[in-house]
Amino acid sequence: MSLRALWIISQEKGENVSIRFSRRFSTVELRAKNLAGSSYVAVPEESIFLHFLLTELGLADPHKSYVALRDDCLHRHRSPALELHVDGPGKGVLWPVLAILQGPLILACLPLVDAPAEPRPPLASLLSVSQGLTLLAGLQTFLLSSGSKPDSEGLASRLAMLPSVLLQVCPLGTPLDVPQLGAPATSTVPPPAGNQKQPAWKTGLHRGRAVVNVALTEMVRSMQYGNQSKQDLWDVYGTVTCKCEVEGVLPNVTVTLALPPNGSPLQDILVHPCVTSLDSSILTASSVDNCDGSAFSGPYKFPFSPPLEPFRLCSYTSQVPVPPILGFYQLKEEESQLHLSVTLKLHESVKNSFEYCEAHLPFFNRDQMGNVDVKVSSGQLEISKEKNLLIWVLGQKFPKTREVTMEGKISFSGPVPGPTDPLCTKLTAYIKMYFKVPDVTLSGCCVDQHSVQIYSSAKPRIVTSRELQSKEYFIWNSTGAAPVSSGHMIL
Repeated sequence: MSLRALWIISQEKGENVSIRFSRRFSTVELRAKNLAGSSYVAVPEESIFLHFLLTELGLADPHKSYVALRDDCLHRHRSPALELHVDGPGKGVLWPVLAILQGPLILACLPLVDAPAEPRPPLASLLSVSQGLTLLAGLQTFLLSSGSKPDSEGLASRLAMLPSVLLQVCPLGTPLDVPQLGAPATSTVPPPAGNQKQPAWKTGLHRGRAVVNVALTEMVRSMQYGNQSKQDLWDVYGTVTCKCEVEGVLPNVTVTLALPPNGSPLQDILVHPCVTSLDSSILTASSVDNCDGSAFSGPYKFPFSPPLEPFRLCSYTSQVPVPPILGFYQLKEEESQLHLSVTLKLHESVKNSFEYCEAHLPFFNRDQMGNVDVKVSSGQLEISKEKNLLIWVLGQKFPKTREVTMEGKISFSGPVPGPTDPLCTKLTAYIKMYFKVPDVTLSGCCVDQHSVQIYSSAKPRIVTSRELQSKEYFIWNSTGAAPVSSGHMIL
């Protein structure tokens, strides 16, 4: 349900009438035009609309006891859903105009009707009518508080708050909520200060302690084969996510990404639309082109005016020389047994401190596991015979040698078949790694707390973090067939 327009009108027994507030929603009006087609009736200008509304309510020309458009016996008055004959009888009917009279105020709105104009649907079947009335009732309580005749200063104060309130409860003409009942005269969402106009995409303003959270997450993917005839592949892509709780209509925030002196330039950078300006050289680096060493290597500054909700400020890719964990996986089949050998080595450039690290070894297209005689040099081994799955829990650290091994035999002599997979037939098998390393990135990219700039009256608290996670990290059996890509991994 959406609204085409909303009006707040003040009057005193039909005199001293004025529109105190009005709002038209152009996107909803375009939908109304497309739905109605040739029978579309545009919302008239304020003065014309006000005249027809007051006439329909009997507040215009009170000395006239009979008005044909209103009092003709062929016209059925159905308050509070009114029809306004904008261009005369029989054509140009604006319907349903919802209106509530309370004290000195008339609250009116025109909801969008997602139904054919003819035959006119019954009011009881239109959700937009009931929701429109609910919104008007909420606005009535918000504006008039507990009484029906507020003082002029209190009403003016609430009307001044209305643009900000509507951005919260009815963004872009779609009611999401009603204003808080019995709302105090002081605003919890202050009106925009100065000449700044609050954009439609920003559904409210923050008020309170200023906090800026910036989280950098890098994901690493890998396909390792342990075979000289197949080239190992890996790639890294990162995202910077922000949550900015800063006062102001359009506060200015700048986040800077920095690389170590020998770091590879960031590539394929995409930014959120709220970024206000950007050096063109930042956007030109591409992983498709060969890096000649002259690419922009930072610092990468991103000035922006943030929305209220968490959002992805930017994303990027990076070329790193080696994957964080190098693996070798070998299977040999003898009768109904598999001999397996696994070696995993943590690269010296990666911090040896994991939030978690696991290696999953599934076996497909075989009978259910029988006897499992497998030993690991570090960590714990969990066995799920029903799923034909070994889970090697490596914990939070590799040993000092940064190398771990697994050796053993598995028989598949269970009474029922295990899980199937169309790809993993015969000796085609893989290890899938799951890990997360806090406070580190493969590219070396980081967000320095002191580099985050906020142009706000209040000094904010700045929280930054970074982490490395695995994503589609496979180590394939070197003695079996495996899927191979001839080029770079595609993001």
